[in-house]
Amino acid sequence: RVAVGGSSAGGNLAAAVALMARDRKGPKLVCQVLIYPVTNRDFTTKSYQERGGGEYGLSLERMKSFWEQYLAKPEDAKNPYAAPLQATDLRGLPMAVVQTGEYDPLRDEGEAYAERIKQAGVPTVSTRYAGMAHGYFNQWSAVDKAHDAIADVCKVIKEAFEVKASQRARR
Repeated sequence: RVAVGGSSAGGNLAAAVALMARDRKGPKLVCQVLIYPVTNRDFTTKSYQERGGGEYGLSLERMKSFWEQYLAKPEDAKNPYAAPLQATDLRGLPMAVVQTGEYDPLRDEGEAYAERIKQAGVPTVSTRYAGMAHGYFNQWSAVDKAHDAIADVCKVIKEAFEVKASQRARR
């Protein structure tokens, strides 16, 4: 049983691996955990406009710089393996946990991706954590909501593994 997961750019990579695994017929993934994932290079979202000034840690300017470093050429931003929200078909992906923070510039793209995979029939647990900014999952372990976020991820992963194990036992 294999799950993939990551936060921010790691969430981008985890979503891309889930797409690749589906497209390449394996490995079969049980779950994808996407914590405030980067899913698109669109700096016009409401969350970028409201939260991209850097006062909450992550800025619009830093994200532009990260994208410049990530892409070999600007057209690569249309490639779903670089920007998963660009995928035309999101069916057949493993169940997903998508978490976002209220004050994160990446909030809207993470939530848009969660909504798109839900619409494609992918079982998805999507949660926006009120009062939280980018990095809460990894860096704010003293904050109760960060503990809740970690516990929520653990619960879904445990359930995903138990479901797959019980399905194998019935064979």
